Amino acid sequence: MSKFQSFLDPMPRVIAHRGDSKNYPENTIPAFLSAVKMGIDVIETDVHLSRDGVLVIWHDPTLERNTDGRGTIESKSYEELLKYDAGYTFTKDGGKTFPFRGKGIKLCTLDEALKACPDERFNIDLKSKDLRIVDEFIRVIRENKAERRVNCASFHYSNLCEVRRKAPDILTSITTKEVIPLLIRQKLNILPKEFKRKIIFQVPRTQAGISVVTPSFVKEMHKRGAVVMVWTINDEKSMRELFEMGVDSVMTDDPALVIKVALDMGLRSKE
Repeated sequence: MSKFQSFLDPMPRVIAHRGDSKNYPENTIPAFLSAVKMGIDVIETDVHLSRDGVLVIWHDPTLERNTDGRGTIESKSYEELLKYDAGYTFTKDGGKTFPFRGKGIKLCTLDEALKACPDERFNIDLKSKDLRIVDEFIRVIRENKAERRVNCASFHYSNLCEVRRKAPDILTSITTKEVIPLLIRQKLNILPKEFKRKIIFQVPRTQAGISVVTPSFVKEMHKRGAVVMVWTINDEKSMRELFEMGVDSVMTDDPALVIKVALDMGLRSKE
């Protein structure tokens, strides 16, 4: 039996940013499997559209930071991307050792990740500006019958609008263009009494020197049925402060730590 009914039921508390990226190369199957094993609520990940239209999991638009390759994801076919070592630059000791170099870790597809973690929830950020990514995303989600276990995010408002129009049964978070007006209205105390649809915030604690997540922000958004998820928090003090404020979820590169904090604070029970 699944540990959840849908992406928001029960409310996810702890979200692994790019999988267990503290101990494994980010956004790879080993990082996802490690996060699942430790009992994370949601895996956060990112997808680009390869040159031949495959949804490839990767954060950066380019290959240089995490592989032995060069160039952009979108300029290469999926077969070309498979040539690169996705564990090439991972190090935990400042570059003295590279424990996953040459171990056969490859870039994976969204389809592969959903199949590798069939009982896990995913938060999926559509990185490509090319609107073809929306149709391929919907196709992969439908094919895997994963509609209830995913949330779609994107910094591109056009992507979210297309997902909402073509697949209204798939959850979407709101992007910067939608967050800023609500943040301003909250600070001016002129928010509407209720939101017309489910609002999922995925926001940093602060941005450009402005406090985004405050006790009043969380309180007012919760009054209107919104969900507040905060990224990317890697220290215990901040995790505790945010949970004490009442935020729903914390995204982190250190999932073991946020699980410990949530357990200590009684926000989740031991499996």
